[in-house]
Amino acid sequence: MADNQLTSESNGLRMGILTAVVLVAYTGIAALAGFLDKIEAGTLDILILAAGVVMAIKRLKRSCGNRLSYFSGFSTGIITALVASVILGAFFWLLGGISQAAIERIHARDLFGADLGVLIGGLGIILLGTMTGVITSLVAMQYYKSPDHQPIASLD
Repeated sequence: MADNQLTSESNGLRMGILTAVVLVAYTGIAALAGFLDKIEAGTLDILILAAGVVMAIKRLKRSCGNRLSYFSGFSTGIITALVASVILGAFFWLLGGISQAAIERIHARDLFGADLGVLIGGLGIILLGTMTGVITSLVAMQYYKSPDHQPIASLD
């Protein structure tokens, strides 16, 4: 597919898969090295996801001749984050099925002491990743929107 035929959906899907590959590789390495339970591991996941969203928006703007509508950029960022988060959540479920020892160290406990399992952890990854993508897209589009987007003049 040529870049001049790039849509926000196809760009979001392609960049989401690319971002997910990086996230899965990093999460797999973190699980094998034994530092998946550290808070810094999750923080780096969020930074990788935010970088993927920004790269997707930049790629779409470049393919549109630097004329990017706000909604197109916003939607490509959301799709990128959603695709990457779903794939990472599925990898987390797979990792939980393969290695209980890697997942046991990161179990969360609710207020009543019940363990929150791998299913809820994967759903949390999807929710957190998607919401991170939405917020990152909002912020990134303030920078990458086309210059013809002007604020509404005051009625005063």
